[in-house]
Formats: sequence, structure tokens, C-alpha cells
Amino acid sequence: MRDKSPGKVTRGVTVKVHPLTADRWPDLERLFGERGACGGCWCMLWRLKRSQYEAQKGEKNRQALRKIVQSGQAPGLLAYADGQPVGWCALAPREVYPALERSRILKPIDDQRVWSIACLFVARQYRRRGVSVQLIKAAVKQVAASGCRIVEGYPQDPRKNPMPDVFAHTGIVGAFREAGFIEQLRRSPTRPIMRYEIRAQM
Repeated sequence: MRDKSPGKVTRGVTVKVHPLTADRWPDLERLFGERGACGGCWCMLWRLKRSQYEAQKGEKNRQALRKIVQSGQAPGLLAYADGQPVGWCALAPREVYPALERSRILKPIDDQRVWSIACLFVARQYRRRGVSVQLIKAAVKQVAASGCRIVEGYPQDPRKNPMPDVFAHTGIVGAFREAGFIEQLRRSPTRPIMRYEIRAQM
């Protein structure tokens, strides 16, 4: 699928963002490649118990994510540049990600209704060119349309710069700050919980 509609230009990259629907599934496969973005994850890490996740790395994770998409759910957003898929943002209500609930560092900070940006993945040649920021901003708009008013992110705040890309799958603090997120709590020196609170008129 090629997307030729105009988008925003950020740091020289024209980006258009769409929810991942069944007709866009081949684009996600092309973006993720054979490794499913990283180590056979297929963005199932936060959705499963650790033992189940490890047991179905690779093809079974791919099938699990595809089943979600085929059910009519949109588990995230795809970014396109020059008609090609270049970025991914996993986005869902926080309760969809039980691994967040179990995390000592990332467990809920209150009982408010929240949507979570659980993962960000950008094609190698488009990294550090503003794609993540565009995806995060698009995620906020998607959540606003759902009627929810709080979006959370769980980025890395690396002590070493630059940070190896494989460790930045939840994004980095700078990208969330640029998108307007504010740190709420930090249970770990390198893993803050950040939020964007959506105004009613958005």
C-alpha cells in the first residue's frame, strides 16, 4: 500500500500517520522485517506474560498481532514517508498491557483512565529525523478522539549518549518532551513516566 497524501514536514521528512488496519498489515510486515522489529517481538512484549512471550517469539507473536488487527482493533499507528512505512507507535488503553501493570517501575501511578504509548519503532534510515515526535503527537490526537484525556509514555532517559537503538523501544525522553509530555514520576533513574493531559477543546 502506498500513501501519497500530503503530510507534515519535520526535519526534512514528510510524515503521514494512520491507524494500523487490516489493509495496512503488509506495510507493518515490511517495516518490521523478519525479526519482527526486534528479536521476534512483533510488539507483543507488553501484552503477554513473560513466559508466554518468550515461548512464542517470532512467528507466533506475528500471528498474535495479526489476529488483533484482523479483529478490527487498531493496536497502533503507522507513519509513512514518501509512500513507504517508516515508523510504528503501539497505542492502547493501559489495561491492554498487563506487563505494565506488573512492572515495579512502570506500574500505574493512580487510578485515572489512561492510554499508553508502549513502543516506538522507526526504520533505520529515518531515525533521529523527528519521526518519533510525529508519531507521539499523532497518538495524542488519536486518544483525544477516543474521549480519553491522558496519554502516558515510558521513555528511556539514557545516561550514555547516543543510546543503542535496541534499548530505546519505548522512546526517549527528549522526543516526549518535544511532543508536550511532562514527567510525573520516576521510580528508576532512567525510566520516567510521562503524561500528556488533553484539553477538552483539542
